Amino acid sequence: MKVTVTGATGLLGSALVAALRSRGDEVTALSRDPEGAGERLKVPAERWNPLEEPAPTSALAGRDAVVNLLGERVNQRWTERAREAIHASRVAGTRNLVEGLRAAEPRPAALVSGSASGFYGSRGEEPIDEEAAPGLDFLAGVCVEWEAAARAAESLGMRVCLLRTGVVLARGGGALAQMLPPFRLGVGGPIAGGHQFVPWIHHDDVVGIILAALDGGPSWEGPLNASSPDPVTNKEFSHALGRALHRPAIAPVPGFAVRLLYGQMAEIVIGGVRMMPARPLVLGYEFGHLDLDAALRDLLA
Repeated sequence: MKVTVTGATGLLGSALVAALRSRGDEVTALSRDPEGAGERLKVPAERWNPLEEPAPTSALAGRDAVVNLLGERVNQRWTERAREAIHASRVAGTRNLVEGLRAAEPRPAALVSGSASGFYGSRGEEPIDEEAAPGLDFLAGVCVEWEAAARAAESLGMRVCLLRTGVVLARGGGALAQMLPPFRLGVGGPIAGGHQFVPWIHHDDVVGIILAALDGGPSWEGPLNASSPDPVTNKEFSHALGRALHRPAIAPVPGFAVRLLYGQMAEIVIGGVRMMPARPLVLGYEFGHLDLDAALRDLLA
């Protein structure tokens, strides 16, 4: 398969590129720094500024599929500038990708485009599948526009999958890397009471779902919740991480302290959603990491 990947140098993108290469697929990366991306990923790379121009047709025409993983990181204080960057990198970037696809001939058959569990907003203990309505907060609004920008490719005859990713647990980066320092010091613990759900997923399973979406037939389309079938509360997650590190995990972190540190972004930590991967399971995807304790042991080994 010939696949073009945006966001290829990120934590998830680099893992996906490695997985595609390992099974013999031809990968092209789109990057602002094609020389650096090509050297790092060991694949051909083409220059693209996603905020300023359509994606180059030379990197799209004749490919079988495109995976779109563009996005400014969300885990930062949401200043006005940060909010603009979070929105533009996803919405404008995806629109410019689809404009490039519109001009590509022959056009790829499929687009797998990123989204997030933030689509649903904070939903308490209610199990949420792909049929649920979007939330009403800032991040939910971004996800709604992001997905709409990707779904414009359906009018071009492309199959579009929307990957609503939960909290990705990975080696060497992402959410887990931010959690580790306080827990290793024995001062980690539940946040804001710990009753909110964490839709966690091992990064191998995110890559696995993307590969299944690339390989799948017409039924692999629309929203796909990329999270473990066994979401846990923040308290349960904290205790599991403490067990994996052989450290206590009982120091509570009050909600006001998180809000003081992160501002509005704190709501995605204090809120949470009990997201269930209904469609990947119905479509036959078999998760490699179903148990949180085992997943953490694997990542921290």
